[in-house]
Amino acid sequence: MSRHDAIRQPRFTGPAGWAEILPPRPPRPVLTGAQGCDVAIIGAGYAGLSAARRLRQIEPGLAVTLLEAGRLAEGGTGRNSGFMIDLPHELTASDYAAGGESRDRVLTRLNRQAIDFAGAAAAEYGMGPGAFQRRGKVNAAASERGMAANRAYAAHLQALGEAHEMLDAQAMRALTGSAYYQGGLYTPGTAMLQPAGYALGLAAGLEAAGVRIFERSGVTRLETAPGGWRVETAQGVLAAQKVILATNGHLESFGFARGRLMHVMLSACMSAEMSPDQIRALGGAESWGLTPADPMGATVRRLGPAEGGNRIVIRQGACYRPGMETSAADLARLVRAMRAKFDARFPGLAGQPFEHCWSGHLCLTKNAVSVMRELEPGLVAACVQNGLGTARGTLSGIGAAELVCGQASEITEYFAAEPEPAKLPPHPFDTIGATLYLRAKEWQARRE
Repeated sequence: MSRHDAIRQPRFTGPAGWAEILPPRPPRPVLTGAQGCDVAIIGAGYAGLSAARRLRQIEPGLAVTLLEAGRLAEGGTGRNSGFMIDLPHELTASDYAAGGESRDRVLTRLNRQAIDFAGAAAAEYGMGPGAFQRRGKVNAAASERGMAANRAYAAHLQALGEAHEMLDAQAMRALTGSAYYQGGLYTPGTAMLQPAGYALGLAAGLEAAGVRIFERSGVTRLETAPGGWRVETAQGVLAAQKVILATNGHLESFGFARGRLMHVMLSACMSAEMSPDQIRALGGAESWGLTPADPMGATVRRLGPAEGGNRIVIRQGACYRPGMETSAADLARLVRAMRAKFDARFPGLAGQPFEHCWSGHLCLTKNAVSVMRELEPGLVAACVQNGLGTARGTLSGIGAAELVCGQASEITEYFAAEPEPAKLPPHPFDTIGATLYLRAKEWQARRE
């Protein structure tokens, strides 16, 4: 018999702003009593939801149940910046390109499969216009360091034969209304999500197709049982023939990959809605997204009415936290830093209140691999997204569903070829080293 007790449940600091700006929604039921299904999916984020949809595509008759520890779209799914990126986006590189041309071509092709999968879901399930939009993004540069990173990345894209456009300071101001940036690198293939809106739309479509979703049903124990697996929560038990563990870094909470996963918390602030006068004074396009030319810089998004109101979201401030939780003091310190960054970029909006501030969890590995494979008979992981939860999470969820159904594809073959996550230094040396590294990188990227 195999048994895995969860040593922690997901905990977050601050509200998930993307969910907060959507209309109120009734809670889904909590798993209670003894129930059963063919496939249980633990975690209703991008990976879990995508796995459920792919299972319905492959074997529509399967009984599929999703268990979410909190409210849907209020965990990590509702705390990212909503960029579904098609191109290489290696967060530990200076310019995002770190895998070599061959690997980057494969990753780009797979990322586009994820984007197409999400776009098809948005259309099939009738999501609103702001949930999923194919409009590209800009790597924004505010210093010569950032400009150099963009030039290096542009050269890499040129070698890959990928479309891109260099923007000067004037073009950046026309787009964003901000004179802060020296230039940018536009790439057209990124899809922009309203992260919570997309997840909730996907969940509603799955429920209409017969998938059961339980909220506030964190799994406390997994163990083998006759005919498959027994999945326990605080109030219920679910018997399943097979299980997909779609919990990103909480793979470690169940005893897998311990000492191999890096847990980084990022924080974000969402402004109060701008007034008509503020919108006119700011200028620029109604909706856009900027990733920093240096990966340690600030991500910025301008939202329009379709996404939840005329607002600006800014995200930065990495903290290495093996416990996968940011403290209130951490968040308060980072909010002060983001206040200064926001005001520097948008002086005409200086002091605009932040309506929602929150922290979210990234799970990275030293060698930038995910964990999408069968861990034990009938137990498949779709975890460790390396900070790319929208695209990588979608891919790993698709791949996990295909493994469960005995199918092979380019996605399953890609993940099967990845090595195990590399070992980290023992604690506390991992935390000391990671913290020093992050602080040095943030100082280097301070203008970005």
